[in-house]
Amino acid sequence: MYKLNATLHTSGGGYWSNTKAAVEITRLQLAYTNDELDFGELRVYFNTATWDTHKLGLIYTDKQFMRELKELLTAKGFDASDVGYSEQGMQGDTYVSCDVGERFINTFMQNA
Repeated sequence: MYKLNATLHTSGGGYWSNTKAAVEITRLQLAYTNDELDFGELRVYFNTATWDTHKLGLIYTDKQFMRELKELLTAKGFDASDVGYSEQGMQGDTYVSCDVGERFINTFMQNA
């Protein structure tokens, strides 16, 4: 678990939501990694007071959110070059699910 206090933005251009909003990010969790440590799931938890999936939909596929997430991860010392949204069914009510590769996993394990 990696706690943080950051704000990312949605552009309203995703397939599951047309809402432009500031979303408070509270923590990161590497929820799964395979045995080879070259694939995993990163969960990006958000404050549900700033994003309610039941009212606003999923952040999933919003390009601005992903761009800002990668910038945030890079600023925190992680290699975000192999971070991207996971499938729609992996998204949660309190987090955005992302697929991550070996480069991110290595830097997360070193820095988190």
